Amino acid sequence: MGGTHLKRDAELSSALRGELVEGLRAAGELTDPRWRRAFADVPRELFVPAYYVGVVGGYQRFSGDDPDPLRHESWLVGVYADEPLGTHVRDGELVSSSSQPSLMAKMLAALNVQDGHTVLEIGTGTGYNAALLAHRLGDDKVTTVDLDPEITGPARAHLAEAGFHPEVVTGDGAYGCPWRAPFDRILATCAIARVPPAWLAQTRPDGLVLAPLATGLIALRVRDATHAEGRFLRTPAYFVPLRGAAPAPVPRVRGLPFRLLQSDRFRFLLALTAGALDPGDAHQLWRGLGRPGRERYGVSVAGDAQWAWVDHPDGPYRWPLGAAGPRGAGVSPGAA
Repeated sequence: MGGTHLKRDAELSSALRGELVEGLRAAGELTDPRWRRAFADVPRELFVPAYYVGVVGGYQRFSGDDPDPLRHESWLVGVYADEPLGTHVRDGELVSSSSQPSLMAKMLAALNVQDGHTVLEIGTGTGYNAALLAHRLGDDKVTTVDLDPEITGPARAHLAEAGFHPEVVTGDGAYGCPWRAPFDRILATCAIARVPPAWLAQTRPDGLVLAPLATGLIALRVRDATHAEGRFLRTPAYFVPLRGAAPAPVPRVRGLPFRLLQSDRFRFLLALTAGALDPGDAHQLWRGLGRPGRERYGVSVAGDAQWAWVDHPDGPYRWPLGAAGPRGAGVSPGAA
């Protein structure tokens, strides 16, 4: 690639980054100037040299090394679109992605990091999120874990190319990273059905665990190694599941009207109560509570027990989290 081409890429990248930051700021997603600087300074294209877009029958690949100038420019413009980008496809299945920038901004803001905090990221992906964290906190404060060396290897190289050197670990994220613990914050970028006990054990008291669960984001304030509690953020969140963990129960939807299944709020409750609450009962509960949004739900962890709830952890509406038992169990009268 010639020098003129590289210069044009650098100019376009800078302009696109500026547009992305301004768009996120205008939407209220980047209120902290330190996160604005991180998004403005870290070139996302270094972490997404190629990505896949879903098309009929599979995926179409866009790459920075495409010799066609128009397709090359389309790749770079796509890198800075406020969209999730599929980065690894295996046997026709998407196994890793770079999250939507606006969702990343929401999650980083909700993490509420302070100077000196240490962060464990579960799900390295491209390394872009780890780069943003390292820009904000410093390399030595960031640890990122992924199960697959085909992901951690390129991510480590991407980070180095961008000038960042956080600790990149190949391992099962469900077990955290005990030799780097304790952490002030744990951020998961993969969906869970239950909170792995190691995450609480490796978080300092009054620390925070932020993780995708049931198409939402749960922010758990950690009391000690076995107790945590928190509410969901308002925003929807759809992530690739944590590999190696038990799969989330799949809700049964037969008999429910299609119009109801188009409601994002109801689908959230359906996912959160799968395996513990019959879908018909979930519908009655949802209507009776005034069709609540995600922010009215929460999760509590007490030792081996984990349960989700509406409005209050000790209220009448709660059920075991990630339950795999018989359907039709109804609303649990107590904790799991």
